[in-house]
Amino acid sequence: MTQAHVFVSGTVQGVGFRYFVRSNARKLGLTGWVRNTEDEGVEAVFQGQKETIEAMIALTRQGPFLAEVKHIGFDFEEVEEVYKDFFIQ
Repeated sequence: MTQAHVFVSGTVQGVGFRYFVRSNARKLGLTGWVRNTEDEGVEAVFQGQKETIEAMIALTRQGPFLAEVKHIGFDFEEVEEVYKDFFIQ
């Protein structure tokens, strides 16, 4: 299973970012999770086809209306643990 571990910084807390990510990930058929980090960023794991994950990363770069993404970093990984849904932690 292919997954991307994603870290986002900027104005991404308190603007509906996690709900935006969950909604779009589910629409694209991805599984995984998203959560706020202690440094006021957002961390996510997207699992699915690499092309679909790349589309989700592009959406994450835009974020919801009030968000201002300053930086996004990610690594692709091959993993054995597979999530059954996409959820907010």
